[in-house]
Amino acid sequence: MAESVTNSEVLPRRGGPGSYAAVDLGTNNCRLLIGTPCGSGFRVLESYSRIVRLGEGLQETGALSPPAMERAIAALHGCAERLARHSLRGVRAIATEACRRASNGAAFLGRVRAETGLAIDVISTREEAELALESCATLLDCDARRVLLFDIGGGSTEVAWIRLGCGDQPPSLIGYDSLPLGVVTLAEQFGHAGYEAAGFEAMTDYVLERLRPFERVHCIAQEIRCGGVHLLGTSGTVTTLAGVALDLQRYRRPLIDGAVLTGQVAQAALAKLRALGREGLAQHPCVGAERADFVLPGCAIFAAIHRLWPAPRVVVADRGLREGMLLRMMRARPAGGRPRPISAAR
Repeated sequence: MAESVTNSEVLPRRGGPGSYAAVDLGTNNCRLLIGTPCGSGFRVLESYSRIVRLGEGLQETGALSPPAMERAIAALHGCAERLARHSLRGVRAIATEACRRASNGAAFLGRVRAETGLAIDVISTREEAELALESCATLLDCDARRVLLFDIGGGSTEVAWIRLGCGDQPPSLIGYDSLPLGVVTLAEQFGHAGYEAAGFEAMTDYVLERLRPFERVHCIAQEIRCGGVHLLGTSGTVTTLAGVALDLQRYRRPLIDGAVLTGQVAQAALAKLRALGREGLAQHPCVGAERADFVLPGCAIFAAIHRLWPAPRVVVADRGLREGMLLRMMRARPAGGRPRPISAAR
């Protein structure tokens, strides 16, 4: 079982003035979150997520495919319909790696705006890391000196090396990197080989080599040996690992978000997932058929991260870019209840 479990700031749904909305169009998922300010955080009014596989085939062709674009636009129509039901003070919509890389990404987003009314910004890899940090700030352990935050996405994986402040000083971003590989790209590159021991090791080694330049710059492994360093993961991969570690019969966000796993427990959960095979993953209550092909590629990325940086504690976050966007918009509002700002070293 997990070393400890803490609950996040998920609050009961209740309407209220001054609501905000965030849309995150990723390589694999399209997500919407609508919330209203509540103290230093927010109360969730509505949440929506669809697997769209926008980056399907992108690695091979360099472009978004027509079926992938149709799936994404259908999900974005769903977002637009939900947005129309709320009185909103602010809305922000972003796209990440798939639209950054695709040769037809700009044309696709122009079509999205024409058909759904959503103006979507393609954000930089640095802003992606900053938004992840913003969303996870309340999970950062005040007893740690440093935190390595990682976000395993569909088309990219972000790693951020964070210095924790003393007293009222906010955490700061020492350095970050964005690897152009994620669960979709690895699934397409390695295919069914990832279900075999040799294929999984090949995926892990492939990721490991792309993490080493970041290690050479920041010497994180040495910092871990000195103590006071935790890992903090925000992605479907780490939340799935937590669900398996907690032996949940169905996914329960309040138990997952903020869970703290020892490295040993996280590795045991990874081994359980690997042993299930594709059919077992499709039937698992914390995975399901739609995500079955992407779990082991995500596990390979986690395995590489933890092999290179074997911190004793892994903090699990079921939050990400949407939460970061909402907090930024709410912090910019003119009156009261502002969350603590996050600084970024320049």
